[in-house]
Amino acid sequence: QVQLVESGGGLVQPGGPLSLSCTASGSIFSIYAMGWYRQAPGKQRDFVAAVTNGGNTNYADSGKGRFTIPRDSAKNTVYLQMNSLKPEDTAVYYCMCNAHGGATYWGQGTQVTVSS
Repeated sequence: QVQLVESGGGLVQPGGPLSLSCTASGSIFSIYAMGWYRQAPGKQRDFVAAVTNGGNTNYADSGKGRFTIPRDSAKNTVYLQMNSLKPEDTAVYYCMCNAHGGATYWGQGTQVTVSS
């Protein structure tokens, strides 16, 4: 089992930055990728960004050039650094990880609201 705890959500003005963090605990040795999804009200949960243990990253088109997903392996933590935020980035952001054996784990979610 892996537990994921997110932090860093909140209210930010359009054009501003915000950083989220997600720390994994438990069977962390089984994790081979971590990432972020988001879900706006009334919409499906969408992929945002991911990073593998090897450092390979992948981004949804919506975040390319604005979002980065650095990680601190020593702290078992992945971040989502968001810049130039838009109102359409408003959503609940979920941390997730893929573990060997096919398991996927999710955090509890953190609200990001982009509004003036």
